[in-house]
Amino acid sequence: MKLRHLLTCSVAFALVGTSAVVQAQEKKGRGMGTPEQQIERIEQAVGSLSAEQKTKLKEIYAKMSEKMQAIPQDERREKGMELMRSTRAEVRAVLTAEQQKKYDEMAQGWGGKKKGN
Repeated sequence: MKLRHLLTCSVAFALVGTSAVVQAQEKKGRGMGTPEQQIERIEQAVGSLSAEQKTKLKEIYAKMSEKMQAIPQDERREKGMELMRSTRAEVRAVLTAEQQKKYDEMAQGWGGKKKGN
């Protein structure tokens, strides 16, 4: 009986520990997210995107991710901000005029300036 109780407790602690690790990894990976996640956020904010827009946005975000990884850690704050501004301008150029207005509103929520500047 004691062995069963000990085993049950061990399994419970293992599950709790695994859950904490998974949550920590999810928080660590939140940042910008994958290109697909970024496109989904944009689509929620501006409305439906065409297949062509999604393809172009995916390329933009993949390129941005590569460039960000190439920036040395100690320079990421400064150079990363500039990269974000240029990426926003590229994203904005893919959108229609109506979508751009909604995107600008969304970007203001990030602390960004209008029109990707």
